[in-house]
Amino acid sequence: METWNPIMSAPKPIEGRLAEIAMAARELIAERGFEGLRTRDIAARVGINVATLHYHVPTKEALIRIVAQSLRSDFIAQSQARPRQGLSPVEVLKLEFADFRETMTEAPERYIVMAELSDRAERDAAIAAEIRPMQAYWRRMTADIIVEGRDKGVFRADVDPEAAAMMVIGTLSMSFWHARDDLEFFDRACAELLRALMVRPSKD
Repeated sequence: METWNPIMSAPKPIEGRLAEIAMAARELIAERGFEGLRTRDIAARVGINVATLHYHVPTKEALIRIVAQSLRSDFIAQSQARPRQGLSPVEVLKLEFADFRETMTEAPERYIVMAELSDRAERDAAIAAEIRPMQAYWRRMTADIIVEGRDKGVFRADVDPEAAAMMVIGTLSMSFWHARDDLEFFDRACAELLRALMVRPSKD
């Protein structure tokens, strides 16, 4: 499966009624989990009847698609708010940490929904088709930052980019569940990640 590229493959942001439906579905998933998502509850939260909801999203796959699309749009907007062009790999990685910190504090629903869909994707091919490319892009993007840092001599020459990317993503993901109320600990974890990647200063 090809990785999702947020610049080349980003669809147009959803708007109007579809955006309202997507946000209502996200709120309900965050509150109740995917198993608790019901079309009548989405319709009630938007203020429409079920028939109107089905007119806009006639299938489960269509609903999943607009939820995933709305998440992509949010992640793209967040990344573009802090441009990466011209920055060093260390600075770019720090911005990734800052984006995740912002999600934890200001938009936790975004990550909760991603986690719910990721878990459900193990058993649902329609969800996997929308979520797996986003996950693959996150891994690839993180590994690319580490490759650039290695090639520029700021990250360790012997670093394994793919494994290090999983280490970074794993730390951030665990931090969401265990450090949302302790941001100082989150910052310490991010600093430790950087220390693990950085070239160690010579003792000479």
